[in-house]
Amino acid sequence: MSVSIARVPTGSASRYLQQLAKHWSHKMTVAFTSEEATIDFPNGARLTMTAAVETLDIVLTVPEDGDGVRMREVVSSHLDRFAFREAPLTFDWQDG
Repeated sequence: MSVSIARVPTGSASRYLQQLAKHWSHKMTVAFTSEEATIDFPNGARLTMTAAVETLDIVLTVPEDGDGVRMREVVSSHLDRFAFREAPLTFDWQDG
């Protein structure tokens, strides 16, 4: 498994977390509260988000045979759509 971690500065972390979780709940297995979300993708990847006051903390786990770069793009582009007022958000992806 490859792990990517990002801390995204935003004052609207909880709102974006909930919007993305609700959006993907129609297609994927999703569990979320206003502060935490876990999204399991059909390709075996898992996205975990935690909303803090000034950041949205993201952990993306992708199977070794998966495309980690593409999955990072999928997550960041979807969050940017919900954050259109302050987009583009800053995703400082790090290998976990």
